[in-house]
Amino acid sequence: MFDSGFGGLTVARATIDLLPHEHLVYIGDTGRYPYGAKPLADVRSYARELAWSLVDDYRAKAIVVACNTATAAGLDELRAEIPVPIIDVVTPGARALVHATTTGRVAVIGTVGTISSGAYVHAIAATGAPVHLASAACPGFVEFVERGQTTGDEVTVLAERLLAPLRNADVDTLLLGCTHYPFLARTIGDVMGPGVTLVSSADETAFAVREQLAGAGLLRAERTPGEHRFASSGDVETFRALGRQLLGPELDRTERWQPSRSQGREGPHASTPPVSTRPPTGDRTPVH
Repeated sequence: MFDSGFGGLTVARATIDLLPHEHLVYIGDTGRYPYGAKPLADVRSYARELAWSLVDDYRAKAIVVACNTATAAGLDELRAEIPVPIIDVVTPGARALVHATTTGRVAVIGTVGTISSGAYVHAIAATGAPVHLASAACPGFVEFVERGQTTGDEVTVLAERLLAPLRNADVDTLLLGCTHYPFLARTIGDVMGPGVTLVSSADETAFAVREQLAGAGLLRAERTPGEHRFASSGDVETFRALGRQLLGPELDRTERWQPSRSQGREGPHASTPPVSTRPPTGDRTPVH
């Protein structure tokens, strides 16, 4: 599983809770966050590096792209290139949104990259649900979460400004279309008001992971607790400290991650490694 930083920990939490016997590796690319305002070509390149590292260095049997911007930038390319199942967060989020609405007036918020890509427009249209969709980019939200600032006057003022068009659109359901945004749910909910249901893709994505693994016969047979490893391309101590606050006690150490030999691949993998259900191995030194 990978994300630009801490946001994907919402998906990791849901996955650990639903699939406690599965091993999980999470890479937070905090050394290059935020992805939202970067050119999609750059984000696509980062996603390839991260995905190949999970396959080559950690022998992942499936990958969750726990980042809406990375999903919007390069999901199709990853699925065509990476030799293991790829699960995204956009499709489960779209399904959850259309199931939750009662009026058919819905909205999605996300990074500039995600909203401008039209990924949610296409995903929601693919459900066939007769809904009216409004959307808004929310630059600045990710940065607040990455600093550990999830409440307070500054967050509220920004939320009031960015969400004003959606309040005026009379929506009854709002999809948090960035995995960082559930950490701001209290503020977003206060601004949108009690008549608006907030939807996160985290739980739906965890169900999609279980469905994919079960369908491919990849669920771990052993019933012992899974092992969890966390890595960051930025400051590992900062990631460990803030990540533990956001995720919980499972995040008790952080490894250093940096683009490896996997970067720069230009085509399909020449020699696909076997899918493993063993705890992943690697040569990185954990920081406690």
